[in-house]
Amino acid sequence: MKAATAIIHTAALNHNIDIIRAMAPNSRTWAAIKANGYGHGLLPVAKALSSQADGFGVARLEEAVSLRAGGIVKPILLLEGFYSSADLPTLEAQNLQTAVHCIEQLEALEKANLEHPLHVWLKIDTGMHRLGVRPEYVAEFIERLKACPNVAKPLNFMSHFGCADEPEKPVTEQQIALFEELTAGQPGYKSLAASSGSLIWPTSHFDYVRPGISLYGISPMVERCGKDFGLKPAMTMTSSLIAVREAKKGETVGYGGRWMTDRDTKIGVVAIGYGDGYPRAAPDGTPVMINGRRVSLAGRVSMDMITIDLGPDATDRVGDEVILWGEELPVEEIARHVGTIGYELVTNLTSRVDLIYT
Repeated sequence: MKAATAIIHTAALNHNIDIIRAMAPNSRTWAAIKANGYGHGLLPVAKALSSQADGFGVARLEEAVSLRAGGIVKPILLLEGFYSSADLPTLEAQNLQTAVHCIEQLEALEKANLEHPLHVWLKIDTGMHRLGVRPEYVAEFIERLKACPNVAKPLNFMSHFGCADEPEKPVTEQQIALFEELTAGQPGYKSLAASSGSLIWPTSHFDYVRPGISLYGISPMVERCGKDFGLKPAMTMTSSLIAVREAKKGETVGYGGRWMTDRDTKIGVVAIGYGDGYPRAAPDGTPVMINGRRVSLAGRVSMDMITIDLGPDATDRVGDEVILWGEELPVEEIARHVGTIGYELVTNLTSRVDLIYT
């Protein structure tokens, strides 16, 4: 009997990247594996995708160093760039590529004393207004980066969508047009599409796509599931039933007595809680699966346990497997019950969740 366990299906990872590559057949692929491979395990995900991805995108330098230490030799791109000029020797030694999105990074490159130039991706703010060089300063940045001996030539270009998961909004087409305008005639690689762009905006594919959540079989669109795009969930989140108890009509269950049964029923206690990353905000009625059927959360999520309404005629036994999300119970559906997104559920898993790779 196992407590909180995430079963990671590497075949699903391979399937999903094939789907994405088929949707962007003329583009190379940066596989985004930041945040511990979106909760699926940084190094195991990289190894599983090494034969299909052209490179890997990470958020932090520590992630990149960990990949190199684990034997990953494919190109690695720091999607947020470096945080300090002191990081630059490590980028050089580890053969890492970097985004540049602000004047501080540009000046650090100009002042650095490196033996080998770095591959740089100028990040342009085309409308998300989070990171990136504003359009009116792009020409100056291009000129200075091209003149900098610490920057490998040609210079590359990237940007990021703000609303690509909402296709009814016009801003995405505006971002594509602005990106094309600002990079016209530039010889370097160009990259704009992450998961939403890869799946639903073919004009945004350019030289590289940067799929993230879609690699793991999860839809970037809140109202849809990965299977709508032909994707397969790479994670099955499971635990075990550790008790079956009787509850009489009118009794409450759990902290605060939030849930009250309107009938005599059986309550299952499952070894998972917010200490494992299962969301404390999950309301009564959030589904789980046991023995091939759906049952509902009954009572507030505890640190180490949840309680579920098995029903009055249940024959479930201690030790039975409980599925919190997976192929038959999409994580996107759980996220909608909680009022969040699938990204948050899979990346919030804590270190005591056992990751098992199949």
